[in-house]
Amino acid sequence: MMRISNNSMKLLLKRYLILISVTVVCLGLAGCTSFMLWTMGMRMPKTLNEKQIYKYAKKYDVPLTDCYDLDTNFVYSLKNIDTTRYKENRKSHIQPLQALYYYNTGYLQSFHINCYAQGWPDLKWDRDGILATFPPLQQAPIDSLLPLDSLLRYLKPLSKTVKFDVKDYDYIVIVFWDRFMVKESERLIHFIQGNCKLATNQKVKIIYVNNDNLYAYLTKKGGGFGIAKKNGH
Repeated sequence: MMRISNNSMKLLLKRYLILISVTVVCLGLAGCTSFMLWTMGMRMPKTLNEKQIYKYAKKYDVPLTDCYDLDTNFVYSLKNIDTTRYKENRKSHIQPLQALYYYNTGYLQSFHINCYAQGWPDLKWDRDGILATFPPLQQAPIDSLLPLDSLLRYLKPLSKTVKFDVKDYDYIVIVFWDRFMVKESERLIHFIQGNCKLATNQKVKIIYVNNDNLYAYLTKKGGGFGIAKKNGH
C-alpha cells in the first residue's frame, strides 16, 4: 500500500483548508459545509491563461466570442462598499457562480447566485420554477450596488471576444463561471441559456465571465476582503 509522507499530508491539508477558507469565509457560503463543498466537485482555484479559459469555455458550451476574464481589481471595488448597510449584498456580489439580468438601462432586474440556489449535491437553479419565464423570477435580493456600466469596467475581453453595444439589446445577462466549480458552472450556464431562449420578444445578450483568476488571486493572498491592500500597502 502506498504511504504518504508527513510533508505530503501537510501540503494536502493546507490546500484543502485554503479551498474551504476561500469558499466559505471569503465567499460567505453560509449554508455550505466543507463536506458539501467536496461532494459538489469543487477544485482548488488556479490561474488560467487564455488558452485554458477557452478550453473550459468550449467544454461548457460558452461561445468564445462572448467570453471574458474578470479583472482581479473587482474585489477592491467591492471592498469600498459600506458594510454597515450592505454587508450581505457585498457577499452576494463576490459569489463564484452568478447570473445577473440587467435592463439595457443598466438596472439589475434579476439576480441568481449559488448560495440562494439551495440543494445538494446539485444546486437547484430552477427551484420553484423560477426559470420557467423570461425574465426569471427573483432568487437573490436585488440591489443597486453594481449597475451594468460599473460591472462592465471589470470584464476583460479575450482575443476572440466580439464587442457589442448595450443599446442593441433589451437585456444583458452576465454569467459568472469557473473551472473550480466545474459541475455547477456547466449546469448554471445551461440553465441560463435555456431561460434566455424563452425571450421570444426581447433581444438578449449573454456574456460569460470566467473568474478563476480572481479566486486564484484570493487564495494566494489568503482569501477574504481583508486582502484588498494593493501591493501590500
